[in-house]
Amino acid sequence: MITYYYKSLRTASIEAIDDVKRGTWVYVEAPSTGDLAVLVEKFNLEPGILEDAADTDEVPRLEREEGVSYIFVRFPYKKANGEVDTAPLLIVFGGEYVITISPVHLPALDYLQRGRIPFATTQRAKLVLLILSHSSDQFDVYINQTSRKLKSIRTRLRGHSITDQDLIDFVTIEDELNEFLSSLQPNNATLRRLLSGKHIPLFEEDQDIVEDILLSNEQSIEASQANIKSISNIRDAYSAIASNKLNRTLTILTIATILISVPSLAMGVYSLNIPLPAQHSANTFWVIMGINVTLMITVLIVAKKKRVV
Repeated sequence: MITYYYKSLRTASIEAIDDVKRGTWVYVEAPSTGDLAVLVEKFNLEPGILEDAADTDEVPRLEREEGVSYIFVRFPYKKANGEVDTAPLLIVFGGEYVITISPVHLPALDYLQRGRIPFATTQRAKLVLLILSHSSDQFDVYINQTSRKLKSIRTRLRGHSITDQDLIDFVTIEDELNEFLSSLQPNNATLRRLLSGKHIPLFEEDQDIVEDILLSNEQSIEASQANIKSISNIRDAYSAIASNKLNRTLTILTIATILISVPSLAMGVYSLNIPLPAQHSANTFWVIMGINVTLMITVLIVAKKKRVV
């Protein structure tokens, strides 16, 4: 789907127009093969690079062909099922237009349509930076949400033992954070190349915006790494606790086995159908029981001293 948006400094809001004109933002969402063919023919773009924009696994990078800059980045978005994922975004900067191509809906479009921040599609470099800035802010929002979710799980775990659902939550959160890291780190590499001004003309104010985005991304990377480390520490701690509980359980069962085996041995011997010492004495039973009880108490005392139980 191809939509043409236009907004000048004089107009109050962004509006969709029927055809392209100078200063238009060409917004392409979930492009079909026909849409890509139209873009190639209408704007004289590289077809191979445009096809890469439809690949959901495309990594951030920056290319320049025949005076046109192709900027690949990744942005976060929320799926229909509530899960958070990232998707590639191709920004084509050249000629008199800005073209954005994404396989899913770009959240920055809604952000700019609200009109809370002044911008104009005719200011092409600023428009690109606003899109990149909003994508960076979205990373920060989702990472903060993930941090709060992790903190909630960690607090809940203090009151009860870890469950299978807790482990599933940890895996889901860790996957999200790893996805963020794999997007933010190459995004920063692309932004650093933009600072040279060879791909997009940047004024001093624009360079400050790029540096702010870089700083925000670095903070998001550090927050993601800290959360992943926290998950790993919690998992290791509960693994050690579970192992310790298992060892204590096995020790208690072993001692119980010994306590049961001692009297069973004596009773088994005197159950044999052969002549045995004092087998006809009325006190033999009590002597055997006394010896067994003494042995059992001795085992328990030794276990206590050794802090086994």
